[in-house]
Amino acid sequence: MKIKRRHTNILFPILLVVAFIIFIFNESLWTSISRIIFPAESELIYPRASLPQLLREHLLLVLVSSGLAVSVGFTLGLLVTRPVGREFLPAVSNLTTLGQTFPPVAVLALAVPILGFGFKPSILALFLYSLLPVARNTISGLEAVSGELISAARGMGMSNLQVLIKVELPLAMKVIMAGVRISVVINIGTATVAAVVGAGGLGSPIIAGLVRDNPAFVLQGALTAALLAIIADTLLASLEEHFSKTHYLD
Repeated sequence: MKIKRRHTNILFPILLVVAFIIFIFNESLWTSISRIIFPAESELIYPRASLPQLLREHLLLVLVSSGLAVSVGFTLGLLVTRPVGREFLPAVSNLTTLGQTFPPVAVLALAVPILGFGFKPSILALFLYSLLPVARNTISGLEAVSGELISAARGMGMSNLQVLIKVELPLAMKVIMAGVRISVVINIGTATVAAVVGAGGLGSPIIAGLVRDNPAFVLQGALTAALLAIIADTLLASLEEHFSKTHYLD
């Protein structure tokens, strides 16, 4: 029964990715679907860039900003849960919360005069917006590890570094991965605003559709971003489940 469930858990993400690839690279399929939904529209496909190109731009924005958010968020969470950095815990919590509550569009508006249009201000806005879940879950996961378990590990002769690597991180990793999952999924949807400052991505057809009153363009960008978010959520959920099954000492 467990083997069958494991196969199902692996098969579903694979089928989802295959269906997504077919959807992205088969323009005639999208045209047929759009013609059924929007029979009155003469232009059904966003003309300025192909869907694979828009997807590449979107993935680049998400990968770079999420990579920075995970690296910085995890590092901050790790530092403020150590004795040497614990005094900075309130400051880090407040700053990361501020980054989440500050609208990405507002960050773009403030960053464009300094960084210019395009990639750089978009990365800054997405990075700030996706930092909180990683930092907060890293702190929560590490703080939840039992002090008695840590004391027992030290009693076995482990150094502080060994306790962190072999005890604290394995036990906290499920919570940390949940933060990464939330951060990445939020980032995929938020990255559509990058089109406002000329960074491209799946927000381009959405903006063009709103300007030209063409719902087919809007659906093209929005549906692709939604499917991408579902795939990322499914894959990261599988990874999160994997970590939940590895809570043991080596």
